[in-house]
Amino acid sequence: MARGRSATYDDQRELILERAAQLFARRGYPSTSMNQVAEACNLSKATLYHYYRDKYALLVSIADEHVSRLAALVEAEDTPPLRGEPRLRQLIDRIVAEYAHAQDAHRVLTEDVKFLEHADRERVLDKERQVVAGFARAVAEMRPGTPVAHLSKPLTMLLFGMVNWMFTWMKPNGELDHAALAPIVADLFIGGVGAVRASPGENRT
Repeated sequence: MARGRSATYDDQRELILERAAQLFARRGYPSTSMNQVAEACNLSKATLYHYYRDKYALLVSIADEHVSRLAALVEAEDTPPLRGEPRLRQLIDRIVAEYAHAQDAHRVLTEDVKFLEHADRERVLDKERQVVAGFARAVAEMRPGTPVAHLSKPLTMLLFGMVNWMFTWMKPNGELDHAALAPIVADLFIGGVGAVRASPGENRT
């Protein structure tokens, strides 16, 4: 009879992913060894291999689990009573809050996805596309039926351009934290949406 997992198995696994993400984010995936991950977790290398067979398995888990949480967040907000601006503001608030607790994992997803093998990379990128599509639907609700409705995806990518790179300039103990920045991002983005016009001579109606 197979022995079940201990009650602390999942907690230990999450700790390993957290510490590995910290190392990958700070040192880079190629420059981090399993020895360093084991040391950061206060584990023997043999114990670490009990949870993850190699460094690549850690990378896959970090990237896939992070983007899966983002996709689940967007899916949960896809059929709420909120529509239009309130819905978009809530989406921005929720995703910025998620980033606040997963900055290392987000850096790994942003910078190290190129090290994934094709099938794993496509699976992760497909989930990223689901996140973008969910936000694009919310953006499209802001200007339904207008000549710039086709710009919902490019506008969404501009929005993510603000959100995705916060970790590169935000100070850990700075005056502004993620909770303070989320409404600022929403104000900046939504306040500018109404100023967007179709290119000269372009008619999509």
